Amino acid sequence: MKVLPVLLLTLLLNATAGAAASRDPEQYFFDQTFGDFSEELETAREQGKKGILLMFEMDECPFCHRMKTTVLNRPDIQDYFKKHFLIFSVDIEGDIEISDFQGRPTTMKDFSLKQFRVRATPVFQFIGLDGKPVKRGRYTGATKDAAEFLLLGKFIVEDAWKDTSFSRYKRQARQR
Repeated sequence: MKVLPVLLLTLLLNATAGAAASRDPEQYFFDQTFGDFSEELETAREQGKKGILLMFEMDECPFCHRMKTTVLNRPDIQDYFKKHFLIFSVDIEGDIEISDFQGRPTTMKDFSLKQFRVRATPVFQFIGLDGKPVKRGRYTGATKDAAEFLLLGKFIVEDAWKDTSFSRYKRQARQR
């Protein structure tokens, strides 16, 4: 039965290739912050970024976990988003002190609930260089797949949000 060893070898090689194709999102997707978002906004401007992307999440969220293990761990996703945005994770249950985009002190929990009305996770919120949420720049829940998440980034980077909804943008992208 030479088929079994060949099959096992093939499965092992595929698993190894898949593992090599992913990178830890905590290290390669998210930027480190000292919790002063007004300062991070200035850094984004200095670096020529399009803005800031916030991922509102919580520890026990299965959809957040799925995004991190199937989408945000991909080098192509990481590279695209890091090129255009500073990216920060916000724990919606967190008591950590931060400063909001206007420099006012708050906690992650209050920032999430009171300023952004986050009630479910994950929520991806794009912030413009003016410190304000991008119109149509909020996505709640896990995307269908990495391609849809990449399309979400392009929707913001290409300024398509100024003229259309993300749903229409996706439909137009499928027709191209």
